[in-house]
Amino acid sequence: MAKMFKFGGSSLKDADSVRNVATILQRFKDENLVIVVSAMGKTTNALEEVIYAHARQDGSAASRLQAIQEMHQNVARELLPGDHDVFALLNDTFVEATWVLEEPPHPNFDYMYDQIICVGELASSRIVHAYLQEVGLPTQWLDAREVIITDDIHREGWVNWEETGKRMESKVLPMVSQPGFVLTQGFIGSTLDNASTTLGREGSDYTTAIFTFCLNGESMTIWKDVPGVLTGDPKLFANVTKLDRLSYREAIEMTYYGAKVIHPKTIKPLQNKSIPLYVKSFIDPDGEGTLISSDVEDLYPPIVTIEQQQTLLSISTRDFSFVAEHHLSLLFKMIADLRLQVNIMQNSAISFSICVNHAPEKIDEFIRSVDRDFKVQREDDLELITIRHAQPDLLQNLRKGKIIFLEEHIRDTVQFVVKEVPMMSRKPVHTEP
Repeated sequence: MAKMFKFGGSSLKDADSVRNVATILQRFKDENLVIVVSAMGKTTNALEEVIYAHARQDGSAASRLQAIQEMHQNVARELLPGDHDVFALLNDTFVEATWVLEEPPHPNFDYMYDQIICVGELASSRIVHAYLQEVGLPTQWLDAREVIITDDIHREGWVNWEETGKRMESKVLPMVSQPGFVLTQGFIGSTLDNASTTLGREGSDYTTAIFTFCLNGESMTIWKDVPGVLTGDPKLFANVTKLDRLSYREAIEMTYYGAKVIHPKTIKPLQNKSIPLYVKSFIDPDGEGTLISSDVEDLYPPIVTIEQQQTLLSISTRDFSFVAEHHLSLLFKMIADLRLQVNIMQNSAISFSICVNHAPEKIDEFIRSVDRDFKVQREDDLELITIRHAQPDLLQNLRKGKIIFLEEHIRDTVQFVVKEVPMMSRKPVHTEP
């Protein structure tokens, strides 16, 4: 059985980072690995600016794309000989996006987004593949779009597991059975009609889990810039600690509530086959990291996650009637159709409130679609704070200096939808009671 590794953008941000990844992989040169890579550094953010510029038709899209292409060429020049065929492959990769920019903006923004954004992962994987070959690590390159098949909802594609499983068996298994590594891209897939799709932002973890599940992988490892799964974001909280072990259940809860270390959809496919997941540091590859598996007791310290850029929508009927079951059915259908990511919801007699990730186009469309029957009160620029295994002193500290719009308690999990009180800034909070 093969092991599955995922390297994210921060581990591939420049030439030295690629060299470090290769050094880590040298440790496993005699093993079968499937390696999933993300776009380099902040490439996805830069490509989003290309897409928005093209949608605005402000004339800057082509130059923005050219700058991204030059960055990748510069990284390749630091790693590889000037006559290496990777430069032609990079040019071909960026031509795909150039063709999109030569056409008027597509009426379906999300479709256009996916056709351009996939360039980041494709270019990154071309460079890493070429470098691994150059340093004597035999590696086969695979276009993930040939095997990960989704529906045609762009920017949030749902995996067609049956078709994906068939393609994994027919195409990837023979590759894995050969000596060396297989290297592919995270985040991207395609429809049955060969249109590029994506699995949602930060979806490379999920891609790796799909490969792991379909190929019955021995294990999956996510290489991060942190020593493992922590009890809070060290940039925001003092005294965070590393969790040496986590159960699948706790990991699913943490990621659902916004822990950024792992994509929310990653855990369940692994749990279904009892495949262990390791979170390790590419800065300190000898560190123990965190093991996520079934053989862990659910006893944990307080764990705090924060989701920024949240929008609270409070929905009420225009005829002043109670928000009843048929109203909720209509609202949930629209939420599902738009694939709004709901992080918390609360119902009262006269209103229904949802806190969603700030996705302006989707939120605007939702409000327009329900306008005939419902009034919607909207509050942007909020944070969703979630505390697992909450304790009173910590809750009191987290409430300080905040306006609380919505609060919910479910057993030992507490959630606040908040905004900072004006003129106050967050100070480090101790996550220990």
